[in-house]
Amino acid sequence: MIPVVPETCTHVLAEFDCLDPLLSALRLDANRLKCTCLAASRKWLALGNSAGGLHLIQKDGWKQRLILTHKEGSITQVACCPHDEDFLAVATSDGAVVVWDLQVERRGRPERACVSWEHRGQTITALCWDTVAVRVFIGDAGGKVSFVRTGSSKLGKGSAFVIFPVQTITTVDSRVVQLGYLEGRLLVSSLSRCYLCDTEREKFWRVGNKERDGEYGACFLPQQQGGLRGQGSGAAHLLYCARPGSRVWEASFNGDVLSTHQFKQLLTCPALPLISSKSELQYNPEQKSPQSLAFSRLLSVSDQHLLTWTQFAIYIFTPQNGQVLLWTEVKDVVEVAVFRNELFCLHGDGRLSHLSLLPVERCVERLVKRESWILAATVCCMFQHAITSCRARKFVPLERLEYLKAELSSSSSSQQLTDQLEDVISKLEPLDSACSSRRSSISSHESFSVMDSGIYRVISRKGSQSDEDDGSLISQSVLEEERMKEFAQEEEQGEHDSQSCVRVEGDKCDLGLQFHLPLSFRPKPPRIALQAVKDSVSSFVKKTTEKINTLQMSSDLWARPDHGGQGEVTASLTSYPEEVDTDFRATTEHDDLQELRAATRKAISQIQDPSVLLDPVCLTEVLLEWVPILKRALAPEDHISTERNDKEKKEGKKILDMTQTPLGYKDSDTQPGQTTFPESDSSAESGTDTDHFSAHMEGPDIPENVLSRHLHVTVSSTPLVATVKLPRPLPSDLQHDLSQLACLYLDLGCPCGAEGSRGVDEGVERVCVFLRRFFFLLDQDRVKKTCAMRYREQPEVRQAFISCMLEFTQVSKVVDVIQKGDLLRSLRCLRELQPWNATVLLSHLYRVYEKHGEAAVRAYPQFYPTLLPSDVMAMVQPSHFLPYLDNLVQSHPEEQRLSFLGSLLQPETLRQDWLELALTHDAPQRDDALTTDGHPKWHSHYFCWGYGRLLALLIRLPADAASKQKMLESCRSRGYWLGYLYLCNELHCRREAFSTICRLDDIGLLEEPDGTVPQTMEEWMLLIQLCQQHCNTTSPSNSATTSILSSTTSAANGTGALTCTGATNGEGSNGGPGGPADPSSQMSVEKVTLRLARVVGPDRALAALQECGLQSELSPHSTLVWELLRVAEKRQRALIQTMLERCDRFLWSQHA
Repeated sequence: MIPVVPETCTHVLAEFDCLDPLLSALRLDANRLKCTCLAASRKWLALGNSAGGLHLIQKDGWKQRLILTHKEGSITQVACCPHDEDFLAVATSDGAVVVWDLQVERRGRPERACVSWEHRGQTITALCWDTVAVRVFIGDAGGKVSFVRTGSSKLGKGSAFVIFPVQTITTVDSRVVQLGYLEGRLLVSSLSRCYLCDTEREKFWRVGNKERDGEYGACFLPQQQGGLRGQGSGAAHLLYCARPGSRVWEASFNGDVLSTHQFKQLLTCPALPLISSKSELQYNPEQKSPQSLAFSRLLSVSDQHLLTWTQFAIYIFTPQNGQVLLWTEVKDVVEVAVFRNELFCLHGDGRLSHLSLLPVERCVERLVKRESWILAATVCCMFQHAITSCRARKFVPLERLEYLKAELSSSSSSQQLTDQLEDVISKLEPLDSACSSRRSSISSHESFSVMDSGIYRVISRKGSQSDEDDGSLISQSVLEEERMKEFAQEEEQGEHDSQSCVRVEGDKCDLGLQFHLPLSFRPKPPRIALQAVKDSVSSFVKKTTEKINTLQMSSDLWARPDHGGQGEVTASLTSYPEEVDTDFRATTEHDDLQELRAATRKAISQIQDPSVLLDPVCLTEVLLEWVPILKRALAPEDHISTERNDKEKKEGKKILDMTQTPLGYKDSDTQPGQTTFPESDSSAESGTDTDHFSAHMEGPDIPENVLSRHLHVTVSSTPLVATVKLPRPLPSDLQHDLSQLACLYLDLGCPCGAEGSRGVDEGVERVCVFLRRFFFLLDQDRVKKTCAMRYREQPEVRQAFISCMLEFTQVSKVVDVIQKGDLLRSLRCLRELQPWNATVLLSHLYRVYEKHGEAAVRAYPQFYPTLLPSDVMAMVQPSHFLPYLDNLVQSHPEEQRLSFLGSLLQPETLRQDWLELALTHDAPQRDDALTTDGHPKWHSHYFCWGYGRLLALLIRLPADAASKQKMLESCRSRGYWLGYLYLCNELHCRREAFSTICRLDDIGLLEEPDGTVPQTMEEWMLLIQLCQQHCNTTSPSNSATTSILSSTTSAANGTGALTCTGATNGEGSNGGPGGPADPSSQMSVEKVTLRLARVVGPDRALAALQECGLQSELSPHSTLVWELLRVAEKRQRALIQTMLERCDRFLWSQHA
């Protein structure tokens, strides 16, 4: 039973649109990029992110129009100009305020109108626009308040400040919490007080005398002319300041406190539920406890309500009567932007929600328009006091509620909800205006008396309105006839004019009643109504004429004087065979059904034997005995047509044999006198064979019946239409047994026996035909799993299953929404279908993908785990699957992504397939990363890979050595060197890793934590030798100076042989990331040697170099570094020796 709210609850907060797909498309749902602030206007929704980007979303269709970037830091505040949609202000984390001129109306590029650094180094806490001029007021955490004026032609004339000439208005005692502006008055709310500033007269004063401590908001509430508390334009306006303990001051426009509103006890009322399809409506009438809150912000909603929020709820007050309009629990609210009755909420986890403040009847109207039947009925039952009132009939008439009840009855909703809605309908109040007008009409124009039977006898007065109405009936009928004649004349003018007339009238009708459902209670335009009357009369005349003609034809069969009783005999002969045929068909169907029941019981009993069930041969024999009976009982027409097609194929072959020579038909693959007929169930193959056949059948010697006979055979071999409904009613137990056997037969591959064909293609065709013919018997989830496991390599079976599911779900109302082409609305309708049926959801998502392509696939992760990656991979193109997989993995926390990706690899071979996809899509060109001989190009590891995050996770997944070797080869062949180096370390291919690092010429790859660091002295010597060989190869002109001791002064000037430049740099400039190399990151023998000296010490490194045959001379720079390392090592040894000695003395002293 749905609880009923009190009569005072007249408004609700409703969420009609889900903005999660929008955030996913903007990549604002990832961990590294978050939405930090928001603002709303009539046209825009502005979203600031943590990377300094500002997304401008057009509210009409929720499409991104612009993105504005800022190098001054992340976005902390944003405000839209209320009187000019082309201007908005942005505050950054560095204290900068940027005013943008979007120039959308002039179709220009957005430009910065001005930038203010007045608050450099401070956190800007509030922005507020002037209501007339293009001027922005700014408040920061230090208490400073300033303004910035843009240099625009739209700027109004206003007086400048005399006391504060440097754009600084004042500095208050503490941090600015909120700013407000209205008609020359600036309201500043700080942590301790509220201040009012007259910007025209340059005066300041406090609001109230008592201080406060904490974040409390304040705002203006505009009043209409001649308001409650004074006359004039400014005197009527009010301002409200939050106080501790759920209190709010109401003050005049001059800052005088008029009253204090106490909301603590009023908030003992229960919370109203949020009207949303995401969650069930919960209302607890027992929740009654006072709430002492601190209203950190106050906002004006629809210029008549006050809005505030906490971390757990949203509160809306009506200050005119000092009442609570509503409060609703909304979790983790950080910031709220308001435009009229629209609320945009930013949550702590980065989510966005779009709420609307509506009267209950308007909410029900919109829910019915969106076909949310269960939610609309629940709201009607919960807020029945608002629905049953007479004022609600304007938006929720009786006909609409009756239609809602009919939709609930036809759906699978609970009977209790339908009964409760019917009880609400019975309590509807009549329209007072209609009743009163009718009573006044009767009293003024007519008199009546009550008869004994209770019937009202109405006596019309002469000259009354009723007489005029009666007299007007005749004139009305004449007018209707004239309209019909005019309509008939207009109809003859042409089809184009008639269509335009109907379209115009339809538009007028939609303007009169904004309700876009094809309901029976929608009013029709007069012209369309006349057309309906005409069609009805024409249909009646046509049927009557047909009956008369039938009677006349039947009279020809009656007895006549000159023919005796022959007519009666003829009539009886024509009617009797039809009755006999009907009875015979019914008897045959009954016999077939009984035979099918007996065969099914027999097959079930045999399969229950473990020896039969576990033996594929015996199981196949049982099913082959049962399948022909199934086809004869439930698909007799198809069974007969198959035999007829076989006969016609044979006849067609004979005719073609006779007509082949005069046509000149030759085929190298066929013997003379033989013709191959298309026997495939594929529509494409059948169409091709038909065209091929018709191209050779254009000779005059071929009669028309031969061509029609062959076309009939070809068409009959096309795919069967999916049978998604039972051809006849079956008992539930029989249908269950048939479903089990049919699914088992499909799992075995639809065998046909030893005499059947053994080809793989024909076996797949047989499975597809059985799937389409008996789809009404099959378990959809089981067939889906069978297609994914058994028929993975035969996509034709999955295509046949999907075509059947598309036909099965064609009658769903979601299909109409998808066909309209609105992606967000389509996804919202699919979310409302929860809990989802996997196969039904899959068929709908096929339709959405067909309409929208990659944009739809990016939003599919929200349907996981009902929709699996294997389903999406079979549905979409490979290039579209990667964005889905990337979004799905990134939707999880970073520490869970690796394990989650591993759970998706079913089977393990998908790892290599996904790796190949990620390496070949949105990736650098292979020629840019590899040389002609397959080696790495200089600095080619700096290239950006579109799916680099996914690639990094794939190669880090646990795998066996063979799988890692395959991934290693794939990374090497595509030039993904970072993954190649990681896999080399995993497979202990150290020499290949060091050689690749030398060719990439980046010494940073030898550093921790992800670098390849030499572990032993042998590896260091190997690295030095590889680096020396690579330098000799890339710089042959400097090959004589390969020793580390042969570096001269020219080496320090940039011409030395130890730096890997020359030819390698040439390759890098052509195929690398571009630009010259950073000298500090280049590989050289000298740098590697110095790194070895830092690790093992200069003396040990020098000894190792001498063992390798290297000389002992160093360049000046290397010599200096070497000596410094030697000194540092000696000091370190001395320090260690001193510490050991002190420890030894301490231990001996303790021992003594």
